[in-house]
Amino acid sequence: MTTTEDKAFPRIRTVGFDGLLVSFSDVMAEPSNRAALAFRSEVMRRAWDGIIETSASLASAYIRFDPERLPHADFQERVRRLLALRNWYEAPLPAGRRLWRVPTVYGGELAPQLDEAAAAAGLDPAEAIRRLSNSRVRVLTIGFAPGQPYLGPLGSEFDIPRLKELTPMVPEGALVLAISQFVLFSGPTPTGWRHVGQTAFRCFRPEAPESFALKPGDEMQFVSVTRDELDAARADNANGTGGATCQEIAG
Repeated sequence: MTTTEDKAFPRIRTVGFDGLLVSFSDVMAEPSNRAALAFRSEVMRRAWDGIIETSASLASAYIRFDPERLPHADFQERVRRLLALRNWYEAPLPAGRRLWRVPTVYGGELAPQLDEAAAAAGLDPAEAIRRLSNSRVRVLTIGFAPGQPYLGPLGSEFDIPRLKELTPMVPEGALVLAISQFVLFSGPTPTGWRHVGQTAFRCFRPEAPESFALKPGDEMQFVSVTRDELDAARADNANGTGGATCQEIAG
């Protein structure tokens, strides 16, 4: 796990002729993800002239800029000075984050790899469901498919490996598990992660004014419900939330 005493980080690297990658660790951990989200938010808040786009990954922040307005050496030094202003590993997370509580069916025919995941975690299925349902996880980053979140970290017992062979297809709204993280799929796809839960939540809503339902830094809790309750949420799902509730996170 990255600590504030790790002298190798933060690390600034160039990406092509118009990008910088600021890495806070070479592995994902809560402090490094916090640092990436907070640093990216501060770059956006400062609205430097010449910034084209920014994004955050599990443990890094990417900044693309116009080198004609921001000479590369000058901009890199500006970024270095900003990094030195505070301990980003302990910085507050960005404002405007939301907590989503999402109805989820664990196991059974809708999510057939729950028992296998529980066994890999050294738990019986009921205890695995209890722990997963009670876990409040952060949207660490969005990627791989439009609007698709990587979520975590989960407890260390869920640091289980990916499957050795792909599952041919899981549906939209599938909640899958590996390496102490969830992924909530935004569309049908093959996967090497274990399908442990099923929701009616739509991460990607191209018809909506904001097509991505989630933002990095949001939090989610996948609350265990019955099959009948999920079917009811699916039947009344015009807004794509699948029965989820949403509230702003204070502070």
